[in-house]
Amino acid sequence: MRPNVQVITNNARIAGALPSIKYCLEKGAKSVVLASHLGRPDGTAQAKFSLAPVAKELEKLIAKPVTFLKDCVGAEVRTPAASARARARAARLSRR
Repeated sequence: MRPNVQVITNNARIAGALPSIKYCLEKGAKSVVLASHLGRPDGTAQAKFSLAPVAKELEKLIAKPVTFLKDCVGAEVRTPAASARARARAARLSRR
C-alpha cells in the first residue's frame, strides 16, 4: 500500500529550514517566501500532492501564521505578494 503523502511522518527537512527562516525574520524580514513541490503528474494539479500539510507543520514549528498559496502564479499569488510589498514599503517609510 502506498503511504499517504498528506501525512508528515518525518519533519526533518522542514525543521532543517528553520534556522534560515528564523534568521531572516530576526534580521527584519517582514515575510519569507518558501517554494517547493511534490509533483504534478501529467501536468495537472492533484490535491493529494498539495503542500498544505507542510505549511501546517511549519506553522506549528515556528509558532507563527503561515499563508499557504495553492499555486505559484496568477492572481491568487499576486495579491498576497503585492500586499507584502506594500507593508514592507510602509514600514520603511515609517522608520524614516
